[in-house]
Amino acid sequence: MIAGTVLRRSLEGLCGGLAASALFSLMWLTLVDVAGRKAISTSVPGSLELTEMLMVVVIFAGLPLVSLHGEHIVFDSLDPLLERWVRRAQGFLVEMLCAAALAGVAWLMWAKAGQMMEYGDTTAQLKIPQGPFVYLMSVLCALTAVVHLLLIFSPTEHHHPGVA
Repeated sequence: MIAGTVLRRSLEGLCGGLAASALFSLMWLTLVDVAGRKAISTSVPGSLELTEMLMVVVIFAGLPLVSLHGEHIVFDSLDPLLERWVRRAQGFLVEMLCAAALAGVAWLMWAKAGQMMEYGDTTAQLKIPQGPFVYLMSVLCALTAVVHLLLIFSPTEHHHPGVA
């Protein structure tokens, strides 16, 4: 387990709850929007903007969970041919590269979010500030980077049993 079950449960609860809430809101928004267009020929104002924002939350809240459970796409055709120590070294290198890349992306997003807040960037129709969403994306990328660092010490299985 990754650094204890408490950390794992907290991460699953926080990110899973965030993604589930956004997905549930997206479901209701779509239902009301489509029903409104069919029944009274009008849609929810700004539904496209709200859909985009909710999708950002679903996708970025899912990143730490995908990493935590080792559910990324993995090319492992050569793994049976490699020595155990080579696979461990490869795993270490991959986790370090993923952590570094995600930390870099988080840093760039944090800077961009600050710039967006400074400029007062908002969505076109509903005037929702975009900066807080980019800050959230940055934090979730940073959290995913931390997950990859923790996976160095406690690797996860990349496949479910029975999957070749």
